[in-house]
Amino acid sequence: MDGPNPDGSYSYSYQTGNGIQVQEQGQLTKISKDEDANRVQGSFSYTDPDGNPIVLSYIADENGFHPGGEHLPVAPPVPEAILRALEYNAQHPEEDNL
Repeated sequence: MDGPNPDGSYSYSYQTGNGIQVQEQGQLTKISKDEDANRVQGSFSYTDPDGNPIVLSYIADENGFHPGGEHLPVAPPVPEAILRALEYNAQHPEEDNL
């Protein structure tokens, strides 16, 4: 385990006796003249009760928490008719005021 360091950065990793693995690192980053934010990335893995390996990686920053993993649900694609309607609306903004 490392940190926290004088510059605000840190990192750690560990593995438990039952196979859970965790790692994370972060740093303090200036995002504007008067504002700092933590930027973190990491991952963890384990085996679910059915024996499936679960791996989740993530980034967390001033824009929120962004997880990724094959086990996470994925939204269905936007239907073609909706995409065409959105494109039409974008090309005809004057009709928004009716």
